[in-house]
This record gives sequence, structure tokens and C-alpha cells, in this order.
Amino acid sequence: MPRITIDGRTADVPEGQRLVLAIESQGIPIGHRCGGFARCTTCRVEFQSGEPDTMTKAEYNILSTRDLLGSVRLSCQIVCDHDMSVHPVMTKDNQEAWDTTGPAPETTVTPEAKWYPKSEVAEAAKESSA
Repeated sequence: MPRITIDGRTADVPEGQRLVLAIESQGIPIGHRCGGFARCTTCRVEFQSGEPDTMTKAEYNILSTRDLLGSVRLSCQIVCDHDMSVHPVMTKDNQEAWDTTGPAPETTVTPEAKWYPKSEVAEAAKESSA
């Protein structure tokens, strides 16, 4: 069972659970304003350790567009399959204008749940947009 550390607090989470849901299950009101579809970037996390070396095309595309690639990852596009330590960047607690964190994300990664090595995801994203 993977161990997730969120701002110094560690818990075991189910293998394969979406990171956004694992964070939320630990009582952290992380943003997911688009419902976990890799469109808004409010579920962004900073990794202290355990950053996956794979990425979905959807995550790559939105992080590239928003000039966030290399500084944060989207917790809605990551599954818990190993130990990780993260800091949620946007939560209901630090976003005064939010009355909610957003629509509930699905239990599976959406859209396309295919991960590419980070070294290959740019090419895969280019091919799908051509």
C-alpha cells in the first residue's frame, strides 16, 4: 500500500487511487475546479519526493500552456502506486473566493488514462494534435 505524505502528514492510501482523491481523503480541501479533467490546474501539487516519471498528454498540454511544466504536477492525473510526498498548492483554505473545491473527480483518471515517460510525452502530444 503506497504511503502519501502531505505537508508532513503521512497516511497509507489504496493502490491505484487518484492522488487528488487521496489528498482529499486525508482532509485536505484540494482544488479540482474542473472535476479532475486536467483543464483548470487547481489540483496542482509540488513534489518533495516520489514524483512519477510518467505523465498523461492532458497533463503535459495544460502545464505547457500555462507555463507550469517542470514546477508542479496535476494530482488529478497521477495515481498512487508508490510512496510520494507532496504539497497541495491550491486549497479551499488558501483560496478565499472559493465556496467549494469543485465537482467531485471520477475514481479513474480522465481524460485518456495513458501515461508516457516524461521524456516522450511532448512527442506523443504533438502526434495527437497533428
